[in-house]
Amino acid sequence: MIGVLGAAGAVGRTAAERLAALGPGGLRLGGRDATRAEEVARALPAPAEVMRVDLTDPEDLARFCAGCTIVVNCAGPTYRVLDTVARAAFAAGADYVDIGGELAAKDALSDAAVPGGRTAVFSAGVMPGLSGLLPRLLAKGSPPRRLDVYVGGAAMFTPLSAVDALLTRGPRFGVPMAAWREGAATPLAPLRGVRLPGFPVPVHAWPYLTTEAQALAVECGADEVRCYNVFVSDRIPQALSAAWADVPDVHTAPLETLQPHAAEVVRASRLDNADFGAFYVMLFTARPHRGAPAGPTRMLLTAEDSYALSGVVTALAARAVLAGRVPPGAHLAAEALDPDETVTALRGDPLVTELTLS
Repeated sequence: MIGVLGAAGAVGRTAAERLAALGPGGLRLGGRDATRAEEVARALPAPAEVMRVDLTDPEDLARFCAGCTIVVNCAGPTYRVLDTVARAAFAAGADYVDIGGELAAKDALSDAAVPGGRTAVFSAGVMPGLSGLLPRLLAKGSPPRRLDVYVGGAAMFTPLSAVDALLTRGPRFGVPMAAWREGAATPLAPLRGVRLPGFPVPVHAWPYLTTEAQALAVECGADEVRCYNVFVSDRIPQALSAAWADVPDVHTAPLETLQPHAAEVVRASRLDNADFGAFYVMLFTARPHRGAPAGPTRMLLTAEDSYALSGVVTALAARAVLAGRVPPGAHLAAEALDPDETVTALRGDPLVTELTLS
């Protein structure tokens, strides 16, 4: 039995579709709105049961997780959920995959909370997730002199994803306006009005040295890593900056305090979408050391819907756990999944419009 929480959402719907195609085994869909979850269930290629679940209710969570082999969480805000659902899954004897969480969730789930033989995978989405996994293919066999990561476009924010964007602030998430150079964070200026491969219009690239990018630099042996969030206008960065100025400590603020600011982020994304259409691009480039063996120096992935793409990644992570390809313990998807297997699967998925390695 595979349990999918948040199955009626933008990410969960796609994750449920991909997991329903796995074959033998049941599928259980959960969410606050059982009616919407039932609509998803009716559209799946395999039968699925539906349960109404409130993630803040321990009894609801225990009932949902009971009998599951693995619990997949696509509900949020992920940075408020943290390790809550993982602990409920473990108590029911299930493994766990979460679209988000990052180090904040992984750290909250202490080693003592992971029973022997159980597995948890956090940040099994696009960014973080693919943004730290795919560049490893450019560093295979030869540590690069520099890796650049550009992720973004004109993706529409949902209210919950906007809250999560507001919560990605602090040392466990990253350092703004910085790059990684020779073992330390150093200042890096934004790129404004630049043309980048794969992006259909000029864009603004704002440096944000994520903890994922820092781990990537260390593990790949790169001298320098530059990581950018890419936007088609200043609307979303301005909305986020205004929120952080108004609510400096977002992690302790009540959700109702963040919701008006989240609404502004959603509004900004809709205006961008109206002006530029919907597109999402992941561009990775590598600069090798002089005399290094020849190898690929660019990877490009394009899609129209970043949320649906995250659902694909979440399903791939769940499949890897079910197949025993991820060892017991708590992991981040970028470090636990196989990049070659992931690329092969993504190339065969209809949501990916382009995936090239050159």
